[in-house]
Amino acid sequence: MSFEFPTGEAISLDDLVNLRGPGTYLVRVEGDSMQGAGIFSGDLLVVDKAGEAVRGKIVIGVINGEPMVKRLDFSGDNPVLRSENPRFPPRYVLEGEDFSVWGVVTHSIRAHERGE
Repeated sequence: MSFEFPTGEAISLDDLVNLRGPGTYLVRVEGDSMQGAGIFSGDLLVVDKAGEAVRGKIVIGVINGEPMVKRLDFSGDNPVLRSENPRFPPRYVLEGEDFSVWGVVTHSIRAHERGE
């Protein structure tokens, strides 16, 4: 998909958010735990599986098979998944739990008119 603006410059959405990149996928958000980061229920997230999951990045973190969109932090060497909504407490990864990161969120896409 590409758009042409009055200047004649074409912009490709695929290129802009690297949708065709290997290891890039889309996921739809459910819930409001990340609204402080501008991510709302129903938004599409562009996720890069090869992105570097470091402190402060928004990631798809998976604890015991349950995926969640959160900001990655650490308490010592232990991962902590933090919401961007004060109604949701941080999720500490406890000893013995299975934890992995399925990718780093690079973009969010929001529909301003949703079909019913």
